Amino acid sequence: MSYQGWSDFRSDTVTRPTPAMRRAMAEAEVGDDVFGDDPTINRLQELAAGKLGKEAALFVPSGTMGNSICLKAHGSREKEIILEEKSHIFNFEAGNVAHLVQAIPRPLPSDRGQIAVEEIRRHICQGDDHAAATAGICLENTHNFHGGATLSQAYIQEVARLAKAHHLYLHLDGARIFNAATYLKVAASDVARPFDSLMFCLSKGLAAPVGSLVVGSREFIREAHRVRKYLGGGMRQAGILAAAGIIALEEMTGRLEEDHRRARRLAAAVSEFPGIRIDPATVQTNIVILTVDHPRLNEDEIVKRLEEERVLALTFGSGRIRLVTHNDIDDGDVDRAVSALLAAVSG
Repeated sequence: MSYQGWSDFRSDTVTRPTPAMRRAMAEAEVGDDVFGDDPTINRLQELAAGKLGKEAALFVPSGTMGNSICLKAHGSREKEIILEEKSHIFNFEAGNVAHLVQAIPRPLPSDRGQIAVEEIRRHICQGDDHAAATAGICLENTHNFHGGATLSQAYIQEVARLAKAHHLYLHLDGARIFNAATYLKVAASDVARPFDSLMFCLSKGLAAPVGSLVVGSREFIREAHRVRKYLGGGMRQAGILAAAGIIALEEMTGRLEEDHRRARRLAAAVSEFPGIRIDPATVQTNIVILTVDHPRLNEDEIVKRLEEERVLALTFGSGRIRLVTHNDIDDGDVDRAVSALLAAVSG
């Protein structure tokens, strides 16, 4: 489903709203959400809370704001937060853990996003005159930097038990939680259940034009609402945006396996190309990360050659290239990317 002749694999954030979303946005009933009387936003929040098995939800402009709201609402100021060293919160959210939350990040290494439980345990600090106490643990599922890898349910449960034993909150950056649930073949509420708070995006694989949701207990969401206000996240007749989010939750979660299938096909097709390394078995969801090991070309040069063939991808650091499948990528786009990549590394 290339757009204006381009096959755009840069991210699942590039998706365009579906015709059903555009109709819903045009017809949305709206009110002033700062006063709590936008009926479409209220409906979206109720729907999101139900889908994730939580008491309440809050519509926010972006995933970055959603994560920051959660960590701030948990009362993390001047305390440590344990997170994975390649996590989105630590690397790609403008230093908000320190800047906005005013907490100290404790980044730990992992195996494809899964920090060893004993490593977490070893770094939990109860606090004394010399060290900041640990406030919480953050996980990411699926994990962006590690190629859309999922966390196992058993692992999440183990971390949740550890957090509870030490009276720590457990937060999930669940930007792509529905991709994780699809891969694990469970409900999103099953993935979300052990977490005290969670953020997920409407504007990635679910194809809405903008918006994310924070979910948790009613008490937690009341505090999150207050934090959203002083971060400037209160919107007025934003039911126009929420209407697309409702369509995203009702109609788009069930098609994510198509994206996963195309990502696996792409990875398998390019795995034998000269100068490209990828193990197709590691591709679980909709993100394909290629490592460039080419005698003449680096990742920037390969991405430039792809662009000349009207295929868009992203360099992703350390000699890597990222391609993401989504609602606006079809089998023809995958075929074009495969052909373009072969020509790029063989020419």
